[in-house]
Amino acid sequence: MSAARETAPHGAAAAEVFDLIRRHQSPRLALTGSFAGRGAVESSAYGCRVTLSDGRTALDFGSYAVTLLGHRHPAVVAAVRDQLDRMPVSTRSLASPVTARAAAALAAYLGGGLPRVCFGLNGADAVEIAVKLARVATGRGRIVAVRGGFHGKSLGALALTHSPLYRTGLRGAVVDVVHVPADDAGAVGRAVAGGEVAAVVFEPVQGENGAGALPVEVLRQWCADAARAGAFVVADEIQCGLRRCGERSVALAEGLPVDAVLLGKPLGGGVLPLSAVVCSEELYAPLAADPFLHSATFAGLPLSCAALPPALAAVEELAAHGRTLAAALDAGLAGLRLRHPGVVAALRGRGLLRGIDLVDARAAGRVVTELAGAGLIVSPCLGRPTTVRLLPPLVAAEADVAEAVALLDGALAEAERGAAA
Repeated sequence: MSAARETAPHGAAAAEVFDLIRRHQSPRLALTGSFAGRGAVESSAYGCRVTLSDGRTALDFGSYAVTLLGHRHPAVVAAVRDQLDRMPVSTRSLASPVTARAAAALAAYLGGGLPRVCFGLNGADAVEIAVKLARVATGRGRIVAVRGGFHGKSLGALALTHSPLYRTGLRGAVVDVVHVPADDAGAVGRAVAGGEVAAVVFEPVQGENGAGALPVEVLRQWCADAARAGAFVVADEIQCGLRRCGERSVALAEGLPVDAVLLGKPLGGGVLPLSAVVCSEELYAPLAADPFLHSATFAGLPLSCAALPPALAAVEELAAHGRTLAAALDAGLAGLRLRHPGVVAALRGRGLLRGIDLVDARAAGRVVTELAGAGLIVSPCLGRPTTVRLLPPLVAAEADVAEAVALLDGALAEAERGAAA
């Protein structure tokens, strides 16, 4: 890549980019982006490194879980380029072999017990589809979700998202939702007793809630109670699935009898948007009877679906390495907690989805500020402002984890000094 493109993405200086964002998008978005990049904008990326417009590089342990394979994984990019030269979009009238093969590959990847697949473009799409199918299949209207959960910001998915932060200015929810405590094994049994519940939806590991893993025995009881009441069980693994937390599916690996697993974020290999509902025959039955009950122009986009098989293959090739990285990250974070007891309250998460709980939001903000300047990209938790979230990619090296831990060490030290001042 030429120096001109590195320092002036698309021929525009960073200041011009921020001016465009202020005028045509949001002044606050421009302020946030300018703060995160110290006045620079993202220019290019490869692997776990992002190059900024001023020539600096940053280690990407954020990107909200999309870049599990890092940026521009060669096998995924090659497949997408090949499909781009053939047929990037579908006629929607003729059948697409690319989309059909992607659906078969995904069902097989999860073991074949959930044989049906419906594609979307983002996580909220998958949530909306699953909820819609459950309501039509059961003839019931209510959904049980979990306190602290995050399932998207479109109106239907937003009803399942627990935090009221995202519902400001909205008068109500399209979907009738009951939120239950994450640690109450009997909560679902009580919720489904009246016979109105169509589905129970949970994240095995709540990403936006600070990477908190839900108790497996609680989830097991919820699945049993839902099944007895004729309600479907949906595991939202849009952030925690696909080996992010060690397993292809956290719920299936734990032996939970779920009716659907929702996948997204890295499903398109970190190159193109793609999400999916992978589900049972029973949950899919309304779409089997009427395939036009739910449709979207770009759902199952051939260009996105071309990315799926190489992405799954790459994830599996790197799975063992991911466990090594997770162990290194565990050890590094444990050391940080011992060295900075004044600001680190707890460590949360599983595998390569980790949260550092700080003593308060001010300390967390200070850490994020320091990391922005030091060159480590993380993902703050909008619904849990006391937590800093780490999402390292499978393509990272152990040296990258060590670098991230060292940068966190410095940021936590600064936060500790700030707290003592």
